[in-house]
Amino acid sequence: MTPRSRLAPAKINLTLHVTGQREDGYHLLDSLVVFAAFGDRVSLDPVRPLALSITGPQAAGLAAEADNLILRAARLLGASRGQFTLEKALPVASGMGGGSSDAAAALHLLTEASGQDIPGAAQLMALGADLPVCLAAPAPQRMRGLGEQVEPVARVPALWMLLVNPGQGLSTPGVFKALTSRRNPPMPSTLPRWADAAALCDWLQTQRNDLEAPASRIVQQITHVLALVRSQPGCLLARMTGSGATCFGVFADEYSLSQAAATLTRPGWFVQATRTAGSVS
Repeated sequence: MTPRSRLAPAKINLTLHVTGQREDGYHLLDSLVVFAAFGDRVSLDPVRPLALSITGPQAAGLAAEADNLILRAARLLGASRGQFTLEKALPVASGMGGGSSDAAAALHLLTEASGQDIPGAAQLMALGADLPVCLAAPAPQRMRGLGEQVEPVARVPALWMLLVNPGQGLSTPGVFKALTSRRNPPMPSTLPRWADAAALCDWLQTQRNDLEAPASRIVQQITHVLALVRSQPGCLLARMTGSGATCFGVFADEYSLSQAAATLTRPGWFVQATRTAGSVS
């Protein structure tokens, strides 16, 4: 049987508002999420014994251990067979949801091969807070609660986007630990209907990633990267995604995006020009 494959797209938090913290320590979020046309790729040979091999330009940062999210996702479905190959293109611990997106791709591949249903939100959350939203890729989504509340967002335009990581990984728990304010305002209950990318970016300037400040205190290069991205011609918005250290810039057109990518490329950095998926309606 020919192996099946699926893109595991980079998850980009256009906003990430930390709105509270429960007594058990888990944080409540409100985030507008989009997905890039660039990411890892997961392949599955469903007839071979359950295993995982990792290739690709970022493979050195990840081991095919038993607690890898792809294998945990397979065990969640009770799978005993399935040879997975992960072509790792996204840096590890970079704030782009790579592990969760990989696991979501694996779940899609396994359920398509077996006819099983995707597990419910409670089971998915055992694999990580980003699993429900990554399963909904590539359409833009609003993610709330611990991450289990996911709904599509209309009228989000496709975006020309530059992803930049200065070669630094960040621990998500470490960034949350450094957060000084844990109860911040959410996004408006009803989101606008943006006419184009410029209108969206104008609105995003009024919103936040509440993890950007604590992450920048841990990795000071984040501030430098954001300043560089923001200074490029055609940049409409520069912000950190997730818990970092990856930053993104939204650009007015493909030409300014490609010029910025060429300008910012340097040894040891991850720099990728891409396009995000827009809303269906």
